[in-house]
Formats: sequence, C-alpha cells, structure tokens
Amino acid sequence: MSTFPTVRLRRTRQNEKLRSLVRETHLAIDQLIYPLFIAEDISEPHEVSSMPGIMQWPLEYLGHEAERIASLGIPAVLLFGIPTEKDEVGSQAYDSKGIIQQAIRRLKAETPDLLVITDVCLCEYTSHGHCGVIHNGYVQNDESLDLLASMALSHVEAGADLVAPSDMMDGRVGAIRRTLDEHGFSSTPIMAYSAKFASGFYGPFREAAGSTPQFGDRRAYQMDPANVREALREVDLDIAEGADIVMVKPAMAYMDVIRQVRDRCNLPIAAYNVSGEFAMIKAAAQNGWIDERRVTMEVLTGIRRAGADMIITYFAPDMAGWLREQ
Repeated sequence: MSTFPTVRLRRTRQNEKLRSLVRETHLAIDQLIYPLFIAEDISEPHEVSSMPGIMQWPLEYLGHEAERIASLGIPAVLLFGIPTEKDEVGSQAYDSKGIIQQAIRRLKAETPDLLVITDVCLCEYTSHGHCGVIHNGYVQNDESLDLLASMALSHVEAGADLVAPSDMMDGRVGAIRRTLDEHGFSSTPIMAYSAKFASGFYGPFREAAGSTPQFGDRRAYQMDPANVREALREVDLDIAEGADIVMVKPAMAYMDVIRQVRDRCNLPIAAYNVSGEFAMIKAAAQNGWIDERRVTMEVLTGIRRAGADMIITYFAPDMAGWLREQ
C-alpha cells in the first residue's frame, strides 16, 4: 500500500474548485421542506418567541408567504394547524371547514405547483394536547385510528399532495392507506413519521403549534431515545402498511438512526431538523458564539451524509438563499 509522501490527501483540498469536484455529499434547494404554522384566531403574522423568524400565519397572509417560498425554489411545505376551538376528540382536525383544510385549498389555488404536505396528528386539535383519544388517562390506540384516517382523508379531499401521520399510533399508516384507497385516492403518498422519538428538542414547536400536553407526556407512544433496533421495527411496519416515504425525527441527535434506516431500506427517507435544533443554532448565533450560516450548512450536510433524501427544516428559506450564492 502506498503511503506518505506518495499519498497526499491534501492535494484535492487546495482550493474550492478542487474541493467541489471531489465533494461526496451535496445539499440542494429541491431537498428542502419548509414547515408552516397556520393559526385561526390571529389577523396578523405572529412571531414564535423561541424560534426567531418563524411565524404563525393567518389565512389572509398565507398566499403571500407561499409565493415567497415557491420563488426561492423550495418545492414543498409541511402544514400545521392551530384551531380556535379544541375538544376531547379533536373534531376540528377532520372538519372540512377546519383551518388546515381552508389553508390547503388556498395554497393549491394560489401556488398550485407548491407541494402541500400535511401533518396528521390530533395533538393540535385536542383540548388535552395528546395525539389520540383519551380514556382513563391513557391514549387509546385503536380508537384513534379512525379519527386519524378521517383527518388524512379530509386533507386529501381539500387538495393535499401528501399526508404525513406523526401521531405514532400503531397501525395508523395502514388505516390511512385503506381509507384513502377506498375513497379513490390510491395515488396519494404517505410520508410516515416512522421513527419519532420522545425528544426534548420539541419544546419550541409546542409553543408554535399550541400543542403542549395538559397532563403527562408522550413517552407512552413516541419512541424511547435510547432505542435504534425498535426504530428499525417501526420503519419495517410502516413500509409493510403502505408508507411511501419514512421519516426520522429529530435529526441531529439521531443521525445514527438515519444511517441504519438508509442501510436497511430503499424507500426515500425524510429527516426532521426540529424546532429545538433550530432554536439552539439561532440562539448561539445571536450571541456571537457561532457562524449561523456555516454551522447550519454543516448540520444539514451531516443529515444528508447520514442518508436522508430530504430535510424538513425551519432553515429552508435561509438555506435556499445561501445555496444560490454558492
């Protein structure tokens, strides 16, 4: 085997053109998905205090924001709804006149080429803040499936391009797939939150989406952060039930999970660069401790390097600008 001085790995690092030629992992705008929060009870955009630059949007402003996102070349948005009224069974989640259903129709009318993905979960719509029906203080898995399937169907009927169940109820991908197929939507893809961990990185999101549980936590249905073999089982089950895209969430602390999912399956993989990850970088950058652009590029490159095909990230608009400047 040849060794130094014959082999000099620095030869291809001398300048940016050489580095670009041999670069193994690439970020592109068309790999990005941007989350949007749509609130029913506001008349002006409202900034989320723990997520600088991220807004809750009223319907009236949504079209303008969607046009901005589309103009940047970002191909897709992921919608989260914040209704005015909440109840025990999250009935606004599957109401044809609900906030998300209205938002979908508006987006498809005003920016038809923008892919609309919708989060399918009851937590933003229930008075207790949990992701399913509650009996005796416990989230009921099987009783929640019909409601989740109805929610997904209402989104697709309103014009959603993809649905993304995030509730972590067992069997929900299959229930949604059957319901969509039975109603003539067999071509609509499902992006499953397959390995969604019970993470401390979700704090800012709960402010943005108004989805903090009113009691207990979600560890009885979201995954234990210590488990990777179980994550692979979740992925296998979602694929068997009809998932078209699988997701790992969060991303930064779970790159090993992304890599093992990549090695195990050939489906497209999404990774969610979640609110806490965003907020940490923003806070450190605002304090002058890190270079926001450089660190963000490094983190998202790492997520891609781990095996993700697409990244859901609050940095999408910034990233689109930075990538265009390269």
